[in-house]
Amino acid sequence: MTAQPVQTYHQLPIIDLSAADRGPQARRLLHAQLHSAAHDVGFFQLVGHGVTDAETEALLGAMRAFFALPEADRLAIDNVNSPHFRGYTRTGDERTGGSRDWRDQLDIGAERPAHVPGPGEPAYWWLQGPNQWPAALPQLRTAALNWIERLSGVAERLLRELLASIGAPAGFYDDAFGERAHPHLKMVRYPGSAGDGADQGVGAHKDYGFLTLLLQDQVGGLQVEREDGRFHDVPPLPGAFVVNLGELLEVATDGYLLATNHRVVSPPGATERFSVPFFYNPRLDARIDPLPFPYAAHAPGVTTDPANPLFAEYGRNELKGKLRAHPLVAARHHADLLLTERQPALSR
Repeated sequence: MTAQPVQTYHQLPIIDLSAADRGPQARRLLHAQLHSAAHDVGFFQLVGHGVTDAETEALLGAMRAFFALPEADRLAIDNVNSPHFRGYTRTGDERTGGSRDWRDQLDIGAERPAHVPGPGEPAYWWLQGPNQWPAALPQLRTAALNWIERLSGVAERLLRELLASIGAPAGFYDDAFGERAHPHLKMVRYPGSAGDGADQGVGAHKDYGFLTLLLQDQVGGLQVEREDGRFHDVPPLPGAFVVNLGELLEVATDGYLLATNHRVVSPPGATERFSVPFFYNPRLDARIDPLPFPYAAHAPGVTTDPANPLFAEYGRNELKGKLRAHPLVAARHHADLLLTERQPALSR
């Protein structure tokens, strides 16, 4: 029997956001490309975003300096100290799909006072709180918070163009974000092979917000599940952000826009890989209304996964994910929530 050829994808669609400023014809082409990428793939490479090399190097320099700190300095801000899931996670302490992820990372969010949930308040308010910063590296705080502000602006613009590309009101979700949006930044190092044969840098998953903008280095390892059901490499593209759609956009469009499974395969040997994913998330208490758009009749419905229920309020989705991904933090600070987390989803 003749073997069937394996379909190969050399690159994701490439979207130039600056085309929005080059007149009506260029913007129409941008919208056609965005529509296709978001509906057919759920992933694309974003160029023309306006983030400069100098801004990127400021962030990467601070990140490399953090991972070069002595382990004791990194563990001084271990996320097990934070009921808000902020801080440093040691290699192997995070879980995806129940299996360990072979990477260490620093989780950073909007710098706000802690909101300890009062009587009758949703538990997801635990996710709001201060970050942990290494005392030996004060420049990290400036670089990280500047990056959150900068990429929030890029993501806001991209989301409006994306909604317009499928005929929806561009500002439909403006109220879900605003000053109380809940952005999330990870600085991630993959230290190479785990040495036990496992190659899960991070396991296959979907993101649960609106948009993710990933800055990856040139090592590679990111893989995206394509329409053939296989995971395909995403070759690094200098100066680009890898963008993927989160589950909230799939829910909002009843499956017309795709939230796509993706994973990272550990680099070989002792090769290090660095990446910086930025998650553009709405307010914790935002309820995501269905999006009115002319292609709604062609929506196939949301992907169903009994192991991953989706809730009406964004904060419940993120809290669910954090409790599963960070079992040490959950056990130390939120043992009472582990039972609640298993309750059925709200209707959407």
